[in-house]
Amino acid sequence: MQALFIGQTYIDVTFITDHMPVGDEKHVATDYAVSFGGNAVTAAFCCAKLGIEPDLIATIANDWLGRMFQDMATKYGISIHGRKVKTSSLSFIMPKDGKRAIVRCRDDDHIHPFPILNLKGCRVLHVDGHQPDAAIHYAKLCREAGILTSLDGGGLRSNTTELLEYIDVAIVAERLCEQMDMTPDAMLSYLKERGCRIGGVTMGEHGLLWYDEGGAVKRLPALPIPRHRVIDTNGAGDVFHGAYVYSYLAHPEKGWQHHFEFARAASTYKIQRLGNEAGLPTLANIEAVKQEFQIGRKKEFWD
Repeated sequence: MQALFIGQTYIDVTFITDHMPVGDEKHVATDYAVSFGGNAVTAAFCCAKLGIEPDLIATIANDWLGRMFQDMATKYGISIHGRKVKTSSLSFIMPKDGKRAIVRCRDDDHIHPFPILNLKGCRVLHVDGHQPDAAIHYAKLCREAGILTSLDGGGLRSNTTELLEYIDVAIVAERLCEQMDMTPDAMLSYLKERGCRIGGVTMGEHGLLWYDEGGAVKRLPALPIPRHRVIDTNGAGDVFHGAYVYSYLAHPEKGWQHHFEFARAASTYKIQRLGNEAGLPTLANIEAVKQEFQIGRKKEFWD
């Protein structure tokens, strides 16, 4: 095991439509995609697609959607350590104009305790706050063992404050800032106070505001992709997390500026494709994005 991810499993149904029917209306969408979903789950698939197959503690139901998910994980070589729930969770996602509306059906009533794993060889733990008991348990173990711990702070959860005590790299969304009534700058100060060695706030088209090991605050601008090429922003943050975890594992000698620039290119690839699976980049895809945006660009967009 090189990396362990912990999260909530979804099956995502993503569709493009210019109209949402009401009442007895019917309408035909212009395109759709069916894929795996969930914050840490999608990050795990991204890491696997890039070349490092992780272990994943995820919710699994004994239904046809659960079996579909297990087939997807097998395809990517991901070792699933399932935590049983009664029914699979499902997301309906409607991207439009760089945003996305989501309706979720979620079962997080765990039937059994989380699995206990041997962490020998593990170098990174990535959690999103789902399965809070498992997230805290493994974050504590990894902190004690000197294993890097990473958090996707997409939103405020019951264990966010406690969990941050055991997190080395905390990259949160603007949504968390709003929920905690903080500006992005105030959030960085809060993450420093909680002891996070690296912290950041993802801000979509406004890029990443983050601080390094020395506490210096930096801004990594988003790549200036034309608006008409933005198809589906859902999952872009998850791909960002999975890509920087991969970069840390593959190039431990590099700094976090490098890891985040790599992840920025990965998420730029994602937003141009419909659905999470289609948006998973290869190393060649990431290199192509880097090359495209280096041409004629200002220095701050270069690696």
